[in-house]
Amino acid sequence: MEKKEMSETIIALSKNAMEAWLKGNPTPYLNLYSNDFTYFDPSTDFRLDGWEKIQELYESMRGKVYVERFDIINPKVQLNGNMAVLSFNLHMFAGDMVWKENCTEIYYFTEEKEWKIIHSHFSPTKPSLK
Repeated sequence: MEKKEMSETIIALSKNAMEAWLKGNPTPYLNLYSNDFTYFDPSTDFRLDGWEKIQELYESMRGKVYVERFDIINPKVQLNGNMAVLSFNLHMFAGDMVWKENCTEIYYFTEEKEWKIIHSHFSPTKPSLK
């Protein structure tokens, strides 16, 4: 697989998982996360370590998350061997609120020949009214 195709695959994986998650379904993201996954998010006070911790958080929010639409802006994939870093700006729209975050997801290519996320970091830029 060439770099352009790998980059497009990684962006599509994240976009598809985000689409489901922002309609209340975390399953596609949970399926992408590795067992030793780590996570920084504005909703948590500390880093979450391990797939079980993120599953616990996401299941507590299942069906409660709803965003009318979102935009992944300026996605960039940096590839190095079997690792890839995806960074992008995420804008989420709900009612009169626009929530903006900086996002980084670190993927690795497994022996089973699939991309898994080993670490995600989401941090707010600033909320603003439309």
